[in-house]
Amino acid sequence: MSVILTVLGCGDSGGVPMIGNHWGLCDPLEPRNRRTRSSVVVRSETTTLLIDTGPDLRAQANREGLGKIDAIFYTHMHSDHTMGIDEIRAQNKRLGFITTPVYSTKETLDDITKRFDYMFVQQHKIYPTVLEAHVVEPAQYTKPMTIGDIEFTPFIQDHGTCETLGFRFGSVGYSTDMVNMPPESFEVLKGIKTWIVDAAGYKMERNLVHARLQDVYRFNEIIGAEQVYLSHLPAGIDYKTLQSETPAGYDPAYDGLELVC
Repeated sequence: MSVILTVLGCGDSGGVPMIGNHWGLCDPLEPRNRRTRSSVVVRSETTTLLIDTGPDLRAQANREGLGKIDAIFYTHMHSDHTMGIDEIRAQNKRLGFITTPVYSTKETLDDITKRFDYMFVQQHKIYPTVLEAHVVEPAQYTKPMTIGDIEFTPFIQDHGTCETLGFRFGSVGYSTDMVNMPPESFEVLKGIKTWIVDAAGYKMERNLVHARLQDVYRFNEIIGAEQVYLSHLPAGIDYKTLQSETPAGYDPAYDGLELVC
């Protein structure tokens, strides 16, 4: 069975170019510098799992030809990972007013179901329920889960101001919005071939919420991924510049990147 992970977006909260057509240090002639907000989709022949619904979801889904989304996982509650949630209403209406299951930590779901309560609880007869919340309990962290025919393992990450979920799909790991992880999460990732990881901290002396390059290198000494794709990249990090600064096996991620899990 072939399971494919596609990077829908690898940008930070502002995307590239930012509003006002601001490219920062990014070369606008390099197509891999055009970054939508961070999200990935994992697909088999029969199952589609979406991780996060950022503000660019409609454009991302249309670009990649996404059909029915069978389940959604949220890494955390920040707006650049949630504000495209209304796009699921259009999908579900088109498919006959189905309800899509949504999974995350209790903290994240408490926030999302409060901010977007109308998506989870029917408030008028003409607006049916769109989403159904399912808590990923701490006992489920680092344990394999299966939805449809896709198996994966969730694990917890430190994002400074909150905890986020990371995921392992076969030989691929996904770690956005993190500055560190507990030992048990590193154990989940040991042995992967490819790791997509937050590197928004870049070369900063200190960053409280995002990993820096030196952190990623240190973490991968534990994990041992053969290929690392650096993600959640802001307008201050140009694709070719970053590529020239990193050793073999480390490259910038880009929107549309596909990996076999």
